[in-house]
This record gives sequence, C-alpha cells and structure tokens, in this order.
Amino acid sequence: MGENVQGTFISEKISKIRWQHGDLTEAKHFLTGSWDNPVNKITYWTFRTNYDEEPSPTVLSSYSFLGDVTELKFISRDFFVASSSLGSVRLLQINEDAYTEFKEHMAWEFIHNFKITDYASCTALSTFEQDIASVGEDGKLNLLTAAEKKPVRIIESADSCSIYCVDFLRHSEVLTGNSRGHMKVWDLRNDRDVPATTFMLSDQVKIGATSITHHPTQRHIVVAGGGDGSLTVWDLRQNTYPVSQLNAHVKSVSEILFHQDRPDNLFTCSVSGELWHWNNAQSSKLKLDSTDTHWLNTISANGKVNVTSLCAAMHKPVNSIDIDRSTLLLGCDNEAMYVVRNVLI
Repeated sequence: MGENVQGTFISEKISKIRWQHGDLTEAKHFLTGSWDNPVNKITYWTFRTNYDEEPSPTVLSSYSFLGDVTELKFISRDFFVASSSLGSVRLLQINEDAYTEFKEHMAWEFIHNFKITDYASCTALSTFEQDIASVGEDGKLNLLTAAEKKPVRIIESADSCSIYCVDFLRHSEVLTGNSRGHMKVWDLRNDRDVPATTFMLSDQVKIGATSITHHPTQRHIVVAGGGDGSLTVWDLRQNTYPVSQLNAHVKSVSEILFHQDRPDNLFTCSVSGELWHWNNAQSSKLKLDSTDTHWLNTISANGKVNVTSLCAAMHKPVNSIDIDRSTLLLGCDNEAMYVVRNVLI
C-alpha cells in the first residue's frame, strides 16, 4: 500500500461504505455495512487522532442487522435507508446526541419476495430526496417514501429476472439494470407498469448490469458497470446506443462513483480487487458542456483520459467506495476497510 493508504482490520466483510457528508465542512463520520455473518452490523465511525499519527477510524455505535447489508443511502444528514438480503428496507436515524444508538423510523419488511419463499434479496436502492426506489432478485421495483409505511407504488413484474441495480435519473424517472443486461427507463408519471424505454448493456453478449450511476450535473449521462468488468456510457438525450463501451476491470464492476464536486473524476472498484481513478481534467477540450456527449467517449479514440490505480490490487473483492473532497473510503472482503487520502482530483 502507498503512504496515503491506511488500512483498518475490522473482522467482518464490508458490503457498503458511505460518508456522512457535512454541510460545508469536510466529512468526518461514515457508515459501514457488513455481510456473510449470522447477524450483520451497520457501524457508525469517526476519526480520532492519537499523538502525531494520522487520524484513525473509531467506532461510535453499531446496529444489529438481519441479513446482509446490500445498500446504504443517506436521504438527509442524519437519516439513511438500508436494504437487506432478506428483502427488507429500513429507515434509520443517527442520534448525534447519543452516538450509542440508531433510531428506526420505518421498516418495509419483506417487500421483495418470491411466491415460494418469504423473501428475495433487495439488491439495490436509489434515492431522490425523500423518495426511495428498491429492486430485487424477484424482479420487482418498489417506490417508497420516507413519510409513509405503505409503498407508493409496486411494479410487481418490472423484470422476469433479477434486477441488480437502480438509479433515479430525475424525480419522475428511474433506470434499472438486470442480470441479463437489459436496461429499462421507467416513467413514473405513467400508470401502466411498462418501461418507457428498453435497451441492452451490450449487443454482442449477455452481460449482467452490476452498477449504474449518472453524472452529477447532467443526469442524462449514465455509466453502467458489467459483470464482465466493462464500462458502458450512454447519453439518454440522443438515443439508447452506447456512446462508449470499454474493457475495464478483469472481473465484475462492484461500484461506479462520480466525484460530486469535480465530475471530471470517476472512480470504479471491482470483484477483482482493483480500485481505479478515471480523470480527464488535464484536457480542457474534454470537459462536458451542453453539446458534448461524454468525456469517456474519448478514451478509446485518443487516450487522453488518465486511469490510475489508487492502491495495490487486493486479493479479495472491493465491494464499495465513497469519496468526500480528496479522501476516499473503500470496503473489502478481506475484513478490512481503507482510507485513501490526498486523491488528486
């Protein structure tokens, strides 16, 4: 590991890691979620300094969680939603006056399920302010709100196979990706349970979509990670044919993350144990404007996008990443988490 990478062994596999973003100041607290334990945990962390050493992660509180933690998403500074491999979604609050506890405000139990069993894994969540979209192995799309116990809408047969990822493109539009690589845009203003648009991750082979995200300021620009390690980019204003299809990681993409303040920077992690930083800030010609399709479409053409490995490849999957300013967190299957400081953005 490099000098700017700090590892902390925590004796559990980390499925998700998320900064609690501060309003104006740099984030100092974060959440981790575990998987593959009889009873898993959501843990709330801060950084504390011992003498002249770098600040190190310290546990403030933890919350027992049934099933694997499959996603963590903040909907405000103190409230977040967590999804489970047992098909449930919970709305929790961090009590900053008493760090020893989380408060549960809402639980949507077993909202993902198969007819022959009680539950199906809730594989992913996306949020837009107080609205929550959940998808699962049962092919169902649930639309929830933090203010109501009853789901706002259930699209029972959104897919005939497992849905692996979901993303709010805007308040009235959701994008899903399934295990066969079918991408579907859902217009929530339409009462009919049919997608507005359907297209493929790849037109050559069937590749499962494992992660999707949109550009922070231009939400029509979408990047998806594939089960084969590829990255695919679309500009949904134009058509559903990819702007770029890139061979990236050697195994499945775990997560894709744009830097919220400097979206010239993209980060990806993989089941292969890799953590990559994609950066095109060196070339002003590549910056997005209203007419540009996407900076990633230049990678194969002129090689002006820099791709950097931020740490030595792990021997286990890197499952989750998050960044605040120049400090990046990653959670891994080697029962450790890592802090990468001073990322060049």
